[in-house]
Amino acid sequence: MGQTTQFEHNVQAFIRQERLVGQGEALLVALSGGADSVALLRVLLRLGYSCHAAHCNFHLRGEESNRDEAFCRTLCQTLGVELHVTHFDTHEYAARQGISIEMAARELRYAWFDELCSGHGYAHVAVAHHRDDAVETLLLNLVRGTGLAGLTGIRPVNGRVVRPLLGVSRAEVMAYLKALAQDYVTDSTNLQDEYVRNKIRLQILPLLEKINPQVREKISSTIHHLRGVETIYDKAVKEAVARVADVDGRTINIPALLGEVEPQTVLFELLRPYGFVSAQVEDVFRSLTGESGRRFANGGWEVLKDRDTLILRPRQSESELEEERIGISIPQPPVEVALTRESMLLVSRFPLAPDYRISRSPKVATLDASCVEFPLTVRPWRQGDKFAPFGMKGRKKLVSDLLTDLKLSRFEKEKQLVVTDARDRILWVVGRRTDERARVTEQTREVVEMIVSYIYRS
Repeated sequence: MGQTTQFEHNVQAFIRQERLVGQGEALLVALSGGADSVALLRVLLRLGYSCHAAHCNFHLRGEESNRDEAFCRTLCQTLGVELHVTHFDTHEYAARQGISIEMAARELRYAWFDELCSGHGYAHVAVAHHRDDAVETLLLNLVRGTGLAGLTGIRPVNGRVVRPLLGVSRAEVMAYLKALAQDYVTDSTNLQDEYVRNKIRLQILPLLEKINPQVREKISSTIHHLRGVETIYDKAVKEAVARVADVDGRTINIPALLGEVEPQTVLFELLRPYGFVSAQVEDVFRSLTGESGRRFANGGWEVLKDRDTLILRPRQSESELEEERIGISIPQPPVEVALTRESMLLVSRFPLAPDYRISRSPKVATLDASCVEFPLTVRPWRQGDKFAPFGMKGRKKLVSDLLTDLKLSRFEKEKQLVVTDARDRILWVVGRRTDERARVTEQTREVVEMIVSYIYRS
């Protein structure tokens, strides 16, 4: 079997093994003009796949960028392949988003690939990562610090993206192009030690090969085994998460968590999707047997230890917190006001009919209208707030004590609202308890009814 035939056989076998492409599906090939992407386009065409190509000019290397575009246009014209080309101001996008040039280029190209697939009906985007890239990725992740997922290299499939060359090495790619007498362009930055990946490629891997000439094959084999281990691991983690957390994973039972074989690992997998890194998870884990009330936060989320529970919620900005501190004025009913982004308060006033039944729902408050002085105000409760809870005649209670008795978490306490009248008397701790002094009695002729109505967002 010749070099070209063997290479094509190996690529076809990998495509079938990983089920990368279905019968008759059209592929969009990411074509940079470099050796790997040119080999990918050539082998897919020779294997009979329906291919279209896409080239991004990021304008990062002056005339080299224009040279690469011209090469891709000529190649696709020669091969009879439709080519899509776009231009990006990568430096401007990176500055605007506050990200690195590499990240900017990645975001721009994959967003464009998605647009092309949606607009033209391409089933997949084929990119030219090969086995050596997967090896480099594993080493790169080791240097940065990683969990099990980072040790599995580059995946053959990630959404629309497929990687048909992951089963072959860089050396095999180069030999294939040589056998085809196919030229390509070279990115000069790949020959420099400017980036960490290039240091691994040009310095570390050659050094490791002096220890073991087959180090790339050995690491690749390890990646394959670790993917199997990761499948088992993921199944075990999902089962553990179901045992210790609620359905959305944001309320974690601490005693149940500590009863797991590897509780810190389970906690890491619960918090990792919300941007918490290993060091932060270690801090949270050390707090589990400590006092209640500790908080841990990153840019977008915060975790609260509340008694035997960890509670996770989106972190609120200062503007959002300030917005919640502002009192909402309620004039004479009927009226409807927004309490939060998820709820409304409906206030109405009407004569008490003989057949009227007072609702027992915590979302409804029914008060004697003669005891209510408008305008009303909805505001967050404050330390020192007192009221006379329904059923406790002649006795006042701190709102803070009521919330503690109800075993509310600190997060729940922070969100608690009260309704006060014109004299700042608390009529209703919303959703919890009304004031005894405004209760409906046999002498009541007119009532004020307040209903919390929740808005469910998809």
